[in-house]
Amino acid sequence: MTTSATRTADRPAARLGRRPTRRVVAPEVRRRRRVQLAWAFLVLNVMTFFPGAPHLLPIPGSLGKLIAQGALIGALVMALSVNRPLRIRPSVFVVLLMTLAAEALLSSIHAEFLLGALFRAARLFGFALVLWLLTPWWTRRDLLLVRTHLLVLWGIVASVVVGLLVAPGLAMTEDRLGGTLWPIPPTQVGHYSAMAIGLTIVLWMSGLLKRGVALASVLVCVPVLLLTHTRTALVAVLAGVTIAGLSLFTARSRVRKVFAVGVVVFTLGALTLGSVVTTWLARGQDTEELGALTGRKAVWDAILAQPRSTVDVLFGFGLSNKSFNGLPIDSNWLGTYYDVGLVGCALTVMLVLFVLIAAWFKPQGPHRALALFLVAYCVIASFTESGLSEASPYLLELTLAASLVYSAPAREGLQ
Repeated sequence: MTTSATRTADRPAARLGRRPTRRVVAPEVRRRRRVQLAWAFLVLNVMTFFPGAPHLLPIPGSLGKLIAQGALIGALVMALSVNRPLRIRPSVFVVLLMTLAAEALLSSIHAEFLLGALFRAARLFGFALVLWLLTPWWTRRDLLLVRTHLLVLWGIVASVVVGLLVAPGLAMTEDRLGGTLWPIPPTQVGHYSAMAIGLTIVLWMSGLLKRGVALASVLVCVPVLLLTHTRTALVAVLAGVTIAGLSLFTARSRVRKVFAVGVVVFTLGALTLGSVVTTWLARGQDTEELGALTGRKAVWDAILAQPRSTVDVLFGFGLSNKSFNGLPIDSNWLGTYYDVGLVGCALTVMLVLFVLIAAWFKPQGPHRALALFLVAYCVIASFTESGLSEASPYLLELTLAASLVYSAPAREGLQ
């Protein structure tokens, strides 16, 4: 009787003891989901809607742009809802980014297309603000932001594959694979697939991703990258993975095995598939076109030859759509010089150098390897792609690298 009474009396206490645990776990799950949703909104915001690109879904251009630009508001709302009370981690990177946004805003005041330039500057400022609100989650040991970014990339690549299966003729316009469910140009599809490949390989080499998942990701994303014929993305991912692997070379046996296999495969491929690789890299272009960098050199020369005052040299002409006389600039450094001048270029260099130096001196491990991969990719891609001085996938991924170089643990209540 006494034992039975004791058990009966203990049951409410045990139930009471379990309730606080449920209350602790549930808010944590909700916070994680809101952080992930905020990051997904940021990715959607930088996925520019190209109404002129072929696409399956009948989305009007104005509606598509509204969805992409409105995603930044959604990211801000999610970040504010999860970061209560408001806590911000001190970050040199975000301070530099805020300074760049302020300089872009000042430069845009005297822009030829005032409203467009001011809108882009305000967007960059809001983009930086959301990233600052997410700084308490930069130092999570489970790499929440990296894993979220990879999940979003897998979703983007999956949408491209679905579009290819449904309408192969539309997806392979001009023999280069593009997105058709959401209009994504081949160069951006190449970037997303290459970034997914790189993050997958580095996570697997670090022992943080299962072999089956990594293999499935690579088997899907590599053909997508090759079908886009995007040379910059291919070179950048190869270089980035190599640098990340070297940072793990002495710590992980699987990395050493991968390098050994990679050397053998590269040697055999060079001996047997040299002509195929050369044809793929040439992309049907002759020597003159390759020397002119597919028309980029003419645009770059015109930008450098444009008359400008001292103020224009220092602060640029205001944020543009990264085009000059209707042609894409396709260079981060010349695009930055044209938009925000030498001051903006200096701030962008400081952003890259801060992440690179911090990653170089960080202890060996997954955080260092991932940061080195991301910054190496962004630096290599910056020569023929623009985006480090505006709200773009490249700036988002450089921020992801910056989040990996901070080693202080986040506060318990924010994790």
